[in-house]
Amino acid sequence: MFAWKDPFFRQLFSTLLLGSVMTVPAWTQSPDGNPSVEQDSNATITLTSEMADQWAELVLHGVDTEFPNKLSLVYSNPDQIGTPQEHFPAFYGCFDWHSSVHGHWVLVRLLKMHPEMPAATKIRETLSRHLTVENLKREAEFFAREENKSFERMYGWAWFLRLAMELDSFDDEDAIQWRGALKPLEELLVERITAYLPLLTFPIRTGQHPDTGFALGQVLDYARSRNLDELEQLVITRARDFYLTDIDYPVQYEPSGHDFFSSAWNEADLMRRVLTPAEFSDWLNKFVPKLKQQLTDGTISPVSVSDVTDGKLGHLAGLNLNRAWCLQSVANHLQEQHPLVATIRTNAREHLVAGLAYINSGHYEGDHWLATFGLYAISGVGM
Repeated sequence: MFAWKDPFFRQLFSTLLLGSVMTVPAWTQSPDGNPSVEQDSNATITLTSEMADQWAELVLHGVDTEFPNKLSLVYSNPDQIGTPQEHFPAFYGCFDWHSSVHGHWVLVRLLKMHPEMPAATKIRETLSRHLTVENLKREAEFFAREENKSFERMYGWAWFLRLAMELDSFDDEDAIQWRGALKPLEELLVERITAYLPLLTFPIRTGQHPDTGFALGQVLDYARSRNLDELEQLVITRARDFYLTDIDYPVQYEPSGHDFFSSAWNEADLMRRVLTPAEFSDWLNKFVPKLKQQLTDGTISPVSVSDVTDGKLGHLAGLNLNRAWCLQSVANHLQEQHPLVATIRTNAREHLVAGLAYINSGHYEGDHWLATFGLYAISGVGM
């Protein structure tokens, strides 16, 4: 059964879809089993204060949930063995380190967007308890160990820098304190990125965490926001090395069973940051030469999750949201007269609607991370 047939999700979208004449969308199942939606294509999808509060409560629960936890650590001696909170006093919840980091990003961004929401006080208390100088110093010491030099490379690193960027633009006394606490680990990760990228011979193309295209996009945004010219040029050079000559990407092979990313569209989302609109249009035409057909024949269409209680199968909910933000970013960077802009935006919207329906399912397998992808997609981050 599709999650969006549940009355909860119908109520969710009645609050998400603006406009007094707007009715609750009609959810349908297409013949191939993928989700489709019938609704006014001009309606604006936005995050209301009510939904922001619900998402905040979801994440607040996660960031203080230490178990279950997937550590994925390398120990060089038995004295290093410890609990998640012993290793990561700031980012110990949400099943794994990166999910905790981007969960904190969600809390910061929601607090900025909806400071009036009921959860605001609890968000401040939680962030003030987690993002302390001492906690982040201990995490930096953990990352500094030689055996941990590849830990969370580069997905978790990218989200940590996104958190730093979010706090940079938050004019708030508490946020200034939280931002300062990030500095030791932030500086270490920038050093690690700077050392790693020249050694990366080939890009990692995958629908999961190691995907290079996603990470480079986040690092590039960070470098530009901090006026780090050398880091910016390094990322641009590597992006061009890896992707500039790509042609005929086999988008029909995506997704595989556990994907929460589209490596193809992460790559496009990166290259629109690197190229001018005219250059990007030429690149995109070569990268996906049958894009017009594939946007409408079901090749690039929302996917459903067969079992929301399975953490790996549930990744596909995130894929819908990842495609949504990448496609929207691509459309925004193309010249308005480009013949595919409207079609790309329609496709992005269909993915967004399908992905949002899975957030707050009541199952921790998805609830510990999906609000992040939803917020990233719906609030236009990095565009």
